[in-house]
This record gives sequence, C-alpha cells and structure tokens, in this order.
Amino acid sequence: MILSVQGVRKVFGSHRVLDGLDLSVDEHQVVALIGASGSGKSTLLRCVNLLEDIDDGMIWLDGEHITDPRVNPDKVRQRIGIVFQSYNLFPHMTVLENITLAPVRVHRRSAKEAADAAREWLTRVGLAEKADAYPDRLSGGQQQRVAIVRALINSPRLLLLDEVTSALDPELVGEVLSMIRDLKGEGMTMVLATHEMGFARQVADTVCFLDGGKVLEQGPPEQVFGDPSEPRTRQFLSRIIEAGRL
Repeated sequence: MILSVQGVRKVFGSHRVLDGLDLSVDEHQVVALIGASGSGKSTLLRCVNLLEDIDDGMIWLDGEHITDPRVNPDKVRQRIGIVFQSYNLFPHMTVLENITLAPVRVHRRSAKEAADAAREWLTRVGLAEKADAYPDRLSGGQQQRVAIVRALINSPRLLLLDEVTSALDPELVGEVLSMIRDLKGEGMTMVLATHEMGFARQVADTVCFLDGGKVLEQGPPEQVFGDPSEPRTRQFLSRIIEAGRL
C-alpha cells in the first residue's frame, strides 16, 4: 500500500470539511474521488500533500507517518506530485525552465540532466517543439500537460490530480485525459478528484463517493456507477445523468 488515510478530520471555522475520512491506495492503483462541490475532494488532496494541516487522524505514505509533526513536509512533497485545475506555470519562464526548476533547485540535479529528462517527457506528451515557448503561447490543454510533466519529472511515488480539466475548454479536455490514461497504462499510482464521470468510469480502479467529509461509498466503477448501494450516491448520480455528464 502506498497511501493510507486514517480517520482524518479537517475543520475550517465551524465547517467540518473532512470528518473522520478513511482511504487506502495500493501501488499502480488509480482512485477517483467524486462528489458534489464542497464534499472534501480538493481538501483531501491538499492534506495528503501536506499543504493543509489535519486536525485529527493520520496519513501514511509508504509506511511512513507523514502527518507526524516531526516530519519535514518538503521531504514528503518530493515524493508526491500534485497538479491543480489552474496550471500555476511561471509566465516569465519557458516551458523547459518551468519543468526543470524543481529538479535543479530542490533535487540538486544538474541542469543538463534535468533538461534532458524534461525534453524526453515533452516528447512523450507531444510537446517537444514547445520547450522554449512561454506559457501564454500555449493552449490551456498544452499548459495543463506541461503542469503534469512538471509534477512527473521527479518520478513521484504518488500523483494527485485536482480537477485538472475543469478550467479547460471542452475540446481541450480530451488531450489531458488521454495523457492520464497513458500514465495509468505505465503503472503510475494516482488519486484524482474529478467531475468527468465518464472518464472516472473508464480509468479508475476504485471510485470513492465523498459526502459530508467522508467516503460514503467506494468500489469498482461498474458497481459505484451501475449499482450504488447508498441512497445519497444514487441521488448524486441521477443528477449527473440528468445533466448529461454520465
């Protein structure tokens, strides 16, 4: 098991965003988090990456208790890649400079080694010719693929994807989803929060429906989408179907 989330609670003011949430992720597994806005999907990913402190519970990565206050969060983040819905690329840096910044500054790799690895990744995702371009010269889909490459360049044990297609025009969504599908084929362990129900159904090994800060239902996609056991899950999915998103 790569990731274990045990009884995690997170409170913002009087609002309990995560309420004793449990989740486990095995190596090479893709787990899709679905649920209404405010159900805790993004907060969970931020807690796993130690961008938010938890109020109770424990998170383990490769058997290490990473929410122990004595743990250096920067060291943990070197083993976890995270990609947000906004690309967060530095506009004054080229694509290559954006990707190689962390390997050189944080991981102390040589500039040549980092650049070679970055160009190899860019070739794999069909963006080799964009290495020297600035982000504002790229489409949204291309920028998001660069953001994913930036998260992958340091060979993370776990990749977290937070609604990575929600800021894209519909015609650009496919190229990002295709990249994620390829990563699954290569065995990348991923946890993704998504509103793309059809994609979650295709690519996930396990689907977790979050409601009220808990994993209310989880199982294989065919079970969660095809025969959910919880009334709240059925209600949520019926609205998704009515909206034509599944």
